[in-house]
Amino acid sequence: MDGSNYNSWADQWDDGPDPVTVGSSNKNSNDKTTKYKQKVGEGFGKTKAVASTGVKKLKDGTSVGLHWIKTKYSKATNKH
Repeated sequence: MDGSNYNSWADQWDDGPDPVTVGSSNKNSNDKTTKYKQKVGEGFGKTKAVASTGVKKLKDGTSVGLHWIKTKYSKATNKH
């Protein structure tokens, strides 16, 4: 494949303007970037906490489900 004819995923599907570069010399832009990074960081912390809780619930639910299956199987095999 020739590199000059290659389009990235973003080139093919994202027709919007390019995002503001982080290295911009505009002070106002840097302030906005800093605030954006802070909000993303806060959101990531919240997402991580929710994901952790979800994984714990999934683990507990799986454990209970496997125990239930084991009990049902054990009752079915002991009916001889």
